[in-house]
Amino acid sequence: MAKRGGFPGGGMPGNMNNLMKQAQRMQRQMEESQKELETKEFTAKAGGGAVEATVMGNKTLKSLVISPDAVDPDDVEMLQDLIVAAVNEAMAQADTASSDMLGKMTGGLGGMPF
Repeated sequence: MAKRGGFPGGGMPGNMNNLMKQAQRMQRQMEESQKELETKEFTAKAGGGAVEATVMGNKTLKSLVISPDAVDPDDVEMLQDLIVAAVNEAMAQADTASSDMLGKMTGGLGGMPF
C-alpha cells in the first residue's frame, strides 16, 4: 500500500491551525499597535530649545515652533540647521518607537522555522 503525502500521525494539521490562529491574532495586535503609534507625538528640540519639532508616529510633521530669538536675518543657515536637527531627532524617536513595537510583537517568533 502506497503512502499518501501529508503529515505522519495526523498531528500537524491541528498544530497548523493553532499557528494560523496565532498569526491572525498577532496581525490584529500589530494593526492596533500601528494605529496607536500613528496618533502618538514625538517632540525634539534643537539649539537649547530655540527650535521644537513635533512629529506624529506616521512621520508627518505636526508642528514647528521657532523662538523669536533664533531668527537672525544674518544667520539663516543656523536656523535651517536647527530645524533639520529637531525634525530629524523627532523622526528618529518615531522610528525607535515603531521598531520597539515591532520587536515586541515579533519577539516570540525567534524559534519559528521560517
